[in-house]
Amino acid sequence: MTTRLLRTERSGAQTASLVTGLPFKPQLVKAVFRDVTSLHVSRSAAWAAASVTRTVLTEIIDGARGAAAEQARTRLMPKDLISAIDRNVEVEVGSAWYLHSPTFHGLMGELRNADGALVSLRERRGARTPSGVAGAHRFEAGVRRLLGSRGVRAVPALVRDLDGIASVFLTTLARDAAKVVREGGVRRFGTVSPVVPGEPDPAPLLKDPLFALSGRRGDGRTVGVDDVLAAVTMQLFGDLSQRAMTEAAEMTRTTSAD
Repeated sequence: MTTRLLRTERSGAQTASLVTGLPFKPQLVKAVFRDVTSLHVSRSAAWAAASVTRTVLTEIIDGARGAAAEQARTRLMPKDLISAIDRNVEVEVGSAWYLHSPTFHGLMGELRNADGALVSLRERRGARTPSGVAGAHRFEAGVRRLLGSRGVRAVPALVRDLDGIASVFLTTLARDAAKVVREGGVRRFGTVSPVVPGEPDPAPLLKDPLFALSGRRGDGRTVGVDDVLAAVTMQLFGDLSQRAMTEAAEMTRTTSAD
């Protein structure tokens, strides 16, 4: 009995340590899910979504940190964010935020309607502000913790951009995870492979069943960790996608074992 109690206490402490290490708390993640779906969100799904968001923001911050280091700076600026995205297309996420940030206004290009008239930013944003943009302020504390863990600081304008990107990305991830539940799996996902005439068709590049998910297990009322991982394949690609899924799976596996 004593041994079992000690093991339970130790496991609980380990779980608390893992969750404490997440800059974006599971409670915040569930609040974002509530913005876009009435489905229940499992605890492991919330941890997975928080872990994926951390992985994405860490990659962006590290890219910006590298750009700042070239100018011997440790305080990140909006131009460092632009450099990070220019150098690594995998981190071009949360794009709905770009229309709401001065950092990106000069990069969005001109958009004209069928009559050739210039479409203003207000018109391009649409009448309804996306929930991810409206709720971006909720991410400031997590962004600052993540910046500190990477050994850098950022000017307020960049913190605001990172807030917005994190919020929009997680909102879209939540929406896609709910869609996976509603549709019973990933219905529209494919890959394009180069084919050389006269040569046999190449083997599939992605053999992980998550990338070819056509069905799901579980009830139709709960977003589970597999639904979040399936949504990752819809939002990310390349090494960043693989790393995000691996770290999320490890997070949920460790906490579920406790």
